[in-house]
Amino acid sequence: MDIREIQKEKNEQYEERHVLAVGRLRGIVSEETVPERYLPYFQDAAIFLLELENVRRKVESGEWNRYSVEEMKRLNEILYSDVLEEHYGSSYANPAYAAEKFGLEMGQLLSMLYTEMRSGIPCSFENRIDYLTILFELFIEVYNSFESDSVPGTKEIRDIIYWYASDYCDVFLADRIMEQIDPAYSFAADIIENADLDNDRYLYCFGEYITENELGTARHLRTLPEETLRKMADVYTEGYRIGFINTGKDLSKKSVVNIRYSLGFEKVIRIAIENFRRMGLKPVIYRAASGIITKREHHKIGYYGAVPNWQYEYDHRQDQALFMDKRYIERRLEVSRTVYEQHKELAAKFAGPAVMETFGEKPFSPKSVPEASSYNEEQKKLAVSCDSRSGQLTNEYIKGEERSFTIVAYPVPEIGEKYPEIFDEVIRINTLDAKLYEKVQQTMIDALDQGEYVHVKGRGENRTDLKVKLYHLNDDEKETIFENCVADVNIPVGEVFTSPVLEGTSGVLHVSRVYLEGLQYTDLELTFEDGKITDYRCGNFDDPEEGRRYIEDNVLKGHQSLPLGEFAIGTNTTAYVTGKKYGIEDKMPILIAEKTGPHFAVGDTCYSWSEDIRVYNPNGKEIVAKDNSVSLNRKEDVSKAYFNCHTDITIPYEELEEICVVTKDGKHIILIKDGRFVLPGTEVLNEPLEK
Repeated sequence: MDIREIQKEKNEQYEERHVLAVGRLRGIVSEETVPERYLPYFQDAAIFLLELENVRRKVESGEWNRYSVEEMKRLNEILYSDVLEEHYGSSYANPAYAAEKFGLEMGQLLSMLYTEMRSGIPCSFENRIDYLTILFELFIEVYNSFESDSVPGTKEIRDIIYWYASDYCDVFLADRIMEQIDPAYSFAADIIENADLDNDRYLYCFGEYITENELGTARHLRTLPEETLRKMADVYTEGYRIGFINTGKDLSKKSVVNIRYSLGFEKVIRIAIENFRRMGLKPVIYRAASGIITKREHHKIGYYGAVPNWQYEYDHRQDQALFMDKRYIERRLEVSRTVYEQHKELAAKFAGPAVMETFGEKPFSPKSVPEASSYNEEQKKLAVSCDSRSGQLTNEYIKGEERSFTIVAYPVPEIGEKYPEIFDEVIRINTLDAKLYEKVQQTMIDALDQGEYVHVKGRGENRTDLKVKLYHLNDDEKETIFENCVADVNIPVGEVFTSPVLEGTSGVLHVSRVYLEGLQYTDLELTFEDGKITDYRCGNFDDPEEGRRYIEDNVLKGHQSLPLGEFAIGTNTTAYVTGKKYGIEDKMPILIAEKTGPHFAVGDTCYSWSEDIRVYNPNGKEIVAKDNSVSLNRKEDVSKAYFNCHTDITIPYEELEEICVVTKDGKHIILIKDGRFVLPGTEVLNEPLEK
C-alpha cells in the first residue's frame, strides 16, 4: 500500500481521539482548574498546541498553499519565536526559567514537556494526526493530574512521561527506522522534486525554521549557471559512487541512498536525486529528529532548517535523564530489533548516507545551565551501552562491509558579506585536481611507510608533543600503512591517514581553537598514553571541572576514555589559504579543516565495521593498517570493539613546528617544518601558502 494511503488510515484511526483532545485543549485555554502558579504554563502551552492544529487544518484543506510568502514567513516566526535567543530567558522551554517558576525537579519535567510539545511543529506540516493526538493526550494527562486537590508530586509526572516514552516507542521509534530505510516516506523528496524552487514559498512547506541563511542560500543557487549546479551535484554523487568502487563494495546490491542536507540547497539536491536514480538508488530524506524518543542529544542527523537557538538544543540534550532506566533501554532495543527483522530485506538494500553539510554559522560555545537535565553515572553507562548495542543491531541488518557514504560542505550567508566569493572558492576547493594530490600524497606515504613512529610538535603557544606509533609492514612492496585520500567519500581532496598502533602512541595534543560537531572549544588539550586519552582540559569555562564535563559529554561521548582511532596529515593548502584570506578558519567544518593540517580522531577507526574488506591505494598497494588493539576485540566480543563515535581534531599549519617520520634506525625524515612542506616532491603544496 502507498505510504499516503497508510498515513490516511492512521489519521482515520486517530480521528475520534484527536477531536476529543482538541476540544479538551480549547477548554484548558479558558478554564482555571489548576493552581494559579501553574495556570499560565498550561494555558500558554495549550494555545501553542491549538496553533499547531490550526496549521495542520490549513495544510489539510489546501488553505496553506494559498498563503502569500509573507504570510508563510510570519507564521514560521510565530511557531519558533518562543525559543529564540531574545525570548528564551522567559520561555518555559528554558529549564532555568521553569525551575525558577516551579522548583528544580518540577521545572525540569515541565520544561521537558513543553519542549516535547514543540516537536509537534513538523507533524502539523506533514498532517500527522496520529502524532499530534499522542502529544496532545500526553499534555492533557499531565494537566489532569494538576486538577486534583493537591499539586502532584514529581514522581507522578515523571511516571506519566516515562510511560509515554515507553508505550509509544513502537510508534515514534519504529516510524523513525522506517523513514531511514524506506523511500516511500517521501514528504521532503516530494517537495524537492516537485516544488517551484525559484520561489521562496517552498522553503516554508517543510515546517522547519527559516532564516536568511536558508533563503540566501536558495537565492544564491538561483544565480548560478546550470553547469555549476550540475558540477556541485556530480561531485557529491560521484564521490558516493567511487567510494563503493574504491572499497570494493557492490553498489548494484543496493537500492536506497539517504540524503542529508540543510534547507536552501534544493536546486543541487534535485539534480543529485536524478543522478542517484540513474545509479539505481531511490532517496530517503528524513527530517532531523526533534522528539525525545528519537533525537540523539543536540545532534542534527537528517535534513533541517535553521536552529532557532543552539543553547535551547543543548539544554535539552539529556532530557531522557528524567526517566531513563534499564527497562526503557531494553524496550527501545526490542522495538528496533522487531522493526529491522520485519523489514530486513529493505534494510539490506540501504547503501548509506550522502551528506551535504553547511558551515559559516556563528560558532556556538554553550553556557553551563545547572537546571538542565543531565545523566547520572548509571544513566551515562546505560546511554553508552544503548549506543553500542544499537550500533551492533544496525550493523546486523545494514552491514558495515556493504555500505558506504560521502560528505561535502558549503557555506551559508551568515559567513559574511563576501559569501558569494567564498561560495565560489569552496566550489573550487571541492573540485581540485585529484591526480596532482594523488601523486604528491604518494610521495609522502612512501616516506611514512618507512617509519616506526611520527613525531608531531607544536610551536609558539601550541603545546602539542605527540608520538604516533605506526603499523609494522611485513612486505613493503605490496603493503602500505596510509590511505591516499583523493576525494571520494571525503570531499574535498587532501589527506593521508592511518589507524595508528595504540601501544607506544603517547604525548599531548593541543589546539588553541576548534569547532567540533557544532560546538566550539578553546585551548583544548588531550593527553594520551598507549594511544588512549588519560587526561583532558579546555578553556571554555572559568571552572576547570565544567570544562572536563564538557569534554566528557561531547568528545568522550560518555566514555571514560577513547583511543586514537586515526592519524592523518592534511595537504589541502588551498583550503587553508581560503580560510585565512576570508578570516573564516574557525568556521570551517571539520570536513575541510581536517585537510588543512595534521588531524587526530578519537574514537573508532576510519574502517570501523569493515576492517576485513581489502582496500588498495591507487598504486596497487594494500592498506593494511586498519585495526588497532581495541577494534580487534570484535573477533571475541564486538561490544568491546566500537565506541560509535569518531571526532577529528586538527592542528593548523601555523601552529606546527615539525612533523617528522622516525625510522627503525633512528633516521628523521621531516615532512613539515615551521608550517611548510619540506619533503622533496611535496613542495608544490606550499605554492598557495606563498601567494
